[in-house]
Amino acid sequence: MSEKEQMILDLIRKNPYVSQQELAEILGLSRPSIANIISGLIKKGNILGRAYILSDSQHVICIGGANIDRKFHIKDKAQLGTSNPIYATQNAGGVARNIAENLGRLGMEVALISTSGVDKDWSIIEETSSLYMNLETVTQFPEKSTGSYTAVLDSNGELIIALADMEVYEAITPDLLLKHDVLLSQSKCIMVDLNCPKETIQFLCHFAKSHDLPIVLIPVSSPKMSRLPDDLDGVTWLITNRDESETYFQTEIQNEEDWKNALEKWLSLGIDNVVITNGKEGSMIGNKNEGIFRVPPIEIDEVVDVTGAGDAFSSAVIYSWLEGKTLIEIAKAGSINASKTLQSPYTVRQDLSAEQLQKDMEE
Repeated sequence: MSEKEQMILDLIRKNPYVSQQELAEILGLSRPSIANIISGLIKKGNILGRAYILSDSQHVICIGGANIDRKFHIKDKAQLGTSNPIYATQNAGGVARNIAENLGRLGMEVALISTSGVDKDWSIIEETSSLYMNLETVTQFPEKSTGSYTAVLDSNGELIIALADMEVYEAITPDLLLKHDVLLSQSKCIMVDLNCPKETIQFLCHFAKSHDLPIVLIPVSSPKMSRLPDDLDGVTWLITNRDESETYFQTEIQNEEDWKNALEKWLSLGIDNVVITNGKEGSMIGNKNEGIFRVPPIEIDEVVDVTGAGDAFSSAVIYSWLEGKTLIEIAKAGSINASKTLQSPYTVRQDLSAEQLQKDMEE
């Protein structure tokens, strides 16, 4: 590597969003010269594309939904067949995007791979998200609408009905992912939600296995459990809830023994680590080496909004695992981040940081 190439890499490392013109002024070179050097560094694999993701900067790659969450909060008791007084809120959402923002707030390097329209909804998502994750890996389709999730919540913050327009994520295909193969192959961890087509999730599981990379699967809802790959052997984490596990195994979880049996079934399919959350009953976590543990829920006085709590749980699990915590610590971190999110009007709680999560754990 030449001296000029090394100098440019050092400057980009300090500020990945530095412009070519700024680099030219700092180094006393012309902008075209800078462009040629950067092009060479991209070809060599030192830089992984626009926004100058450095090859030694390992990202957590979050793949899947990035949509607008619209929430209609019913002020009084919900009544079907008539008009209900409400107040409305709107936030950036989507499982993969929510997890990416949580991880970004926790100080991790994150890149989001998703698809969107070229519309006002995407502009809102972009403005909200860009501080916490790299969005250069989002592919936009002018003919499609950005994903949206519309929830109707009762006066206690519980979900009555949700409407999801997720058609744009069918464009997250293996061919699209292959455009980011260098970034994926050098990632710290791959997380994918079941908004993606089944063939895409199967491709990612095979890619992770062949590149010896950890992969985390996040179901989105019970109906999308059919998108899980046929072969789950080698999946690093599956973070699921009771309903999703019941749907997959076509059996009811009525007590703690059923709960444990479901977790053991997941592990028998070759998954390394599994969590099954169970609402107010807490969570159960396990692997074949450390065993299976039930972690009680964090009791809270008031639920403000349930949206995003599951993603907060998953994010804290991923973060704590990457930080080398024990299974019980991992599940506790998930429960705490979820409980704090339940008490927040935001899909991702605004006070989240690595320091704050540690304080929450100690309290």
